[in-house]
Amino acid sequence: MRSFNTLLAENTAYKESLPYERFLANGAESLTDAELLAIIIRTGSSESSPIDIARQVIEMGRGKDKGLNCLFSLSLDELKKIHGIGQVKAVKLKCIAELAKRMSFQKSIEEIECNDPAVVAQYYMERLRHEDQERAILLCLNNKLRLIEECLLSIGTVNSANVSPRDVFMHALKCGASNVILLHNHPAGDPTPSRSDVAITNKICESGVMLDIRLRDHIIIGDKTYCSLREKGLLWR
Repeated sequence: MRSFNTLLAENTAYKESLPYERFLANGAESLTDAELLAIIIRTGSSESSPIDIARQVIEMGRGKDKGLNCLFSLSLDELKKIHGIGQVKAVKLKCIAELAKRMSFQKSIEEIECNDPAVVAQYYMERLRHEDQERAILLCLNNKLRLIEECLLSIGTVNSANVSPRDVFMHALKCGASNVILLHNHPAGDPTPSRSDVAITNKICESGVMLDIRLRDHIIIGDKTYCSLREKGLLWR
């Protein structure tokens, strides 16, 4: 006959394997990080329960991306190295990170007026620091400089993102923007604008005058720093 301690351990393990039921009984705030991930992972493998797999994911965190933040930096291939995670589960986990990032950003950016380059840059530094390619982003603003819509214009190589005035103003006109801000990141960390950065900025400024849509700034995001072409006096007048 099994001892009381054995039965207690088995009962504890059984309850631990049912985070979905605990969610229904006590709410999401009662669950650990691993249990929350286990609900998304849903099924285990022949060797591991969903919680075991979730813990392995969290333990893969390193450096600045520890705990749940590891979902930002882990690649699909790295996630799939864990027994029990295939492509579908890996994609779900990466989507969770992206949703969390977008929800946090949207709540913050909608509360500010986008007339201060330092404030705008601060919001995007955290978001773009995980990217190893240049991303060009357009902020479409109303006449009070409040965000109407954000558009991803392009994803480039390590040091190049292509942006055309046509794409900029197509998005701006579609959402009724009267002002726009262009942003992109330099993965190498130095936000100093290149000649092509200045050239495309001036081209967009000139085109905006004809459409009565003002390019308020072009902000380049580096490693914990930024460069505002407006502050540098490099915007076309």
